[in-house]
Amino acid sequence: MTLHFVDMAPSFRSGRRLFLRAGLAVGGAAACAHAERAFASAPSFEVRALTVKGKHASRANLLVPTHLGKDEKVRLLVALHGLGESGDPALGIRAWLDLYGLRTSYERLRTPPIERTSKRKDWTDERLAEVNQSLKKKAFAGIAVLCPFTPNIRKMQDSASAQRDYGEWITNELVPAARKEAPVLTTAAATSIDGCSMGGPIALETYLAHPTAYGALGMVQSALNAARAAAWATALAKAREKNEKLALHLLSSAGDPFAEANRALSKELKKRDIPHTMRISPGPHDQPWLRETGTIEMLLFHERGR
Repeated sequence: MTLHFVDMAPSFRSGRRLFLRAGLAVGGAAACAHAERAFASAPSFEVRALTVKGKHASRANLLVPTHLGKDEKVRLLVALHGLGESGDPALGIRAWLDLYGLRTSYERLRTPPIERTSKRKDWTDERLAEVNQSLKKKAFAGIAVLCPFTPNIRKMQDSASAQRDYGEWITNELVPAARKEAPVLTTAAATSIDGCSMGGPIALETYLAHPTAYGALGMVQSALNAARAAAWATALAKAREKNEKLALHLLSSAGDPFAEANRALSKELKKRDIPHTMRISPGPHDQPWLRETGTIEMLLFHERGR
């Protein structure tokens, strides 16, 4: 394994400028005021680049919280990115951090209340109040986030073999490497996997192959196929026989072209009495939605462990 410390200062300042500029353009003074509060101090984390040789991927970024007390440990989340970044490992490992709003979402959770930064209202009033009430009741403790390069497995000649190899690399090689570098709890119950769009089915298949390695599975605007909903639900029911405490999170949006497939999976899960959380928020399938609400929802679910 090769480890590189990534200097956060230049990218943090750049991200701060972009976030504030976006807030001014679409959210007005109130959004910018909150953005200023969220970025008032140094970032609450550092980013470390990991290199662990694998057959289909070798690189990952690891968000490591720096705000923790002595001997304090947090959960570990593996976050797989989408199709748009699947052709370039350098871009892929930055997708969550720089394109999907991981940096800003982490800081917003650390400095509540969460406020809208967009006029598009990707948050409903009710859900925004629920999130802020949750943060008022229990502060965001932080979470380490492992962001590996995610290849387009479906396009590979032997996609089943590629999925198996990639899932084994994440579970048996990359996660153990991350545990050595970040102050994280090392139990399966404190380890989660999630995926956005293309990364959703890959996260799902990785969990199904390793059901005792993860305590939670999430999918964000997951590129699911409704025709496979029943088969996936059956597979999840079988996996839960080995891990009955699995926390399962399906997150989509009204304008997501995969929303109906996610609803279909939720319907099949209900038929099998599989506990899960299903959320459909306003908004399209795009990166601004992730930066405004999707990434916050993902982080909060996995930080809470349910």
